[in-house]
Amino acid sequence: MKKLTTALLAAAAMTSVSAGIAFAQADYPTSPVTIVVPFAAGGPTDTVTRLIAEPMSAELGQQVIVQNVAGAGGTLAGTQVANAPADGYQILMHHIGMSTAPTLYPDLAYNPLEDFEMIGLVTNVPMTVIARKDFEPNTFEELVTYVQENADSVTYANAGIGAASHLCGLLFMSAIDTQVTTVPYQGTGPAMTDLLGGQVDFMCDQTTNTTGQITSGEVKGYAVTTPDRLDALPDLPTTAEAGLEEFQVGVWHGLYAPAGTPPEVIEKLTAALQTALQDENVITRFAELGTVPVSLEEATPEAHEAYLAEQIDLWAPIIEAAGEMAQ
Repeated sequence: MKKLTTALLAAAAMTSVSAGIAFAQADYPTSPVTIVVPFAAGGPTDTVTRLIAEPMSAELGQQVIVQNVAGAGGTLAGTQVANAPADGYQILMHHIGMSTAPTLYPDLAYNPLEDFEMIGLVTNVPMTVIARKDFEPNTFEELVTYVQENADSVTYANAGIGAASHLCGLLFMSAIDTQVTTVPYQGTGPAMTDLLGGQVDFMCDQTTNTTGQITSGEVKGYAVTTPDRLDALPDLPTTAEAGLEEFQVGVWHGLYAPAGTPPEVIEKLTAALQTALQDENVITRFAELGTVPVSLEEATPEAHEAYLAEQIDLWAPIIEAAGEMAQ
């Protein structure tokens, strides 16, 4: 009888715990949610995150806080969230670097496809090829020729290994079969500062970080890396128009939660993301920055996971051919 009573008490306790967990999931969130950004405040990924944070807060009924954890090409933030409690209170916003990290970092502390639950894609930001305003080439075609003829003296700035500007540079140099001197910085801000100051020749970066400088004439704009011209930069030709069809790249962003986060929590986060992507202010501000929200079909865990796997396969041979793995 005593054993039966003990067993019944244990079962009741387990039922109570399960019910408590289920209730907590159903009641999620009951406190602020943090979106970890792998790069410094003020950069393109930070800008995208802060724009969606407010409408996500309204949908979730809790404040969405943005935390910047910069370093190691975004892998510090990735490691932090991969090891965070799987309860939906700490999630990650990352860009294309999530698909290149497995090849760039042989000792990566996480597997992007196994150590995270996908929440949904957010946006695909076009890239622009820009240069210091007094750089000799005046068109994209002239830039390609100039770089090929002066490869030993030309300098290309990027925001560090794994940054969007680094990846865009790899693809550009692969497309024109020419290697130039690269100058890595600790973030987009310092790279842009030196470009504006004329210390480096050219770079490639997201429209969220370059549109203002191009339209103001602070830098020389050459092309956009998209199939079509952008409304925000109508005078810039596409790289395909300029004769380099194989040089097309966009910097997509997605939201991630730690592996094991309950489906009910992921569902709520995905719903909040989709609400944010339909917000008029988000749509307007994205347009001003030269991008648009993804479709609601793309802002889902299923579409996100499929796209991430596809992008990992796309970038691996390009990075390996360039031999630019982090040590």
